[in-house]
Order: sequence, then C-alpha cells, then structure tokens
Amino acid sequence: MRIGELARRTGTTTRALRFYEAQGLLPAERAANGYREYDEDDLRLVTEIQTLRTVGFSLDDTRPFVDCLRTGHPSGDACPASVEVYRRKLDEVEACMRDLAAVRSALLDKLAAATHPADPCTEEPR
Repeated sequence: MRIGELARRTGTTTRALRFYEAQGLLPAERAANGYREYDEDDLRLVTEIQTLRTVGFSLDDTRPFVDCLRTGHPSGDACPASVEVYRRKLDEVEACMRDLAAVRSALLDKLAAATHPADPCTEEPR
C-alpha cells in the first residue's frame, strides 16, 4: 500500500508517517517509481506507535516495541527491552501520582483554612 492508504488506515497523516520514517521507526520500501510501499507489518508498527503515544509514551519510548515487532514477535511487548520501558514508565507515573497527592493535600489544607478561619479574636494580623 502507498503512504496515503497507510495514513488513512491508521488514522494519521502522511507527514507523521514520514516523520516516523525519518526517526528510523518505520522503514519504507521504495517501488521502482520511487513511491513508498508499505505492508500489513507496517500497519502493525504504526498502530503500535499510536497506541503507545496515546497512553503517554514518547516517540523514543516506542522504539523497543517497534524493534520487537520488526524481529517477528507477535506483540511489541514480548521483548525484555519493552518490559523495561513499561517498568520505567510505571515508576514515572507513580512519582507523578505522589507529587499530585502532595499538591492535593496542600490544596485541601489551604481550602480548609480559607473556609474555616481561625477565631478572629485570637488570630494575629497578616
């Protein structure tokens, strides 16, 4: 299939596909006329990239998954390098959740103080 059909089938743009190619994620075979030619394996690669990007992975994070698929595995997460990216991303998410929990707690404290002020007779001026 040509680049336009791959873009249509994956719901992306030809520009994005060319970018993936430039980043070494999507190899493109060239027909005799110079047009890029793609197959169902390429469709799987683009779908894998899009799925991972949707859940917050950077384009660079998708490399082990793409490499795993390109070596013939049925799934992009069947390789140890992909599993390691999952672990690293989970650590990042958990750190963000801890940070957000601390912000939430501080906001709750501020809200409580704002809506239940101390006794004005005992409160010091600001």
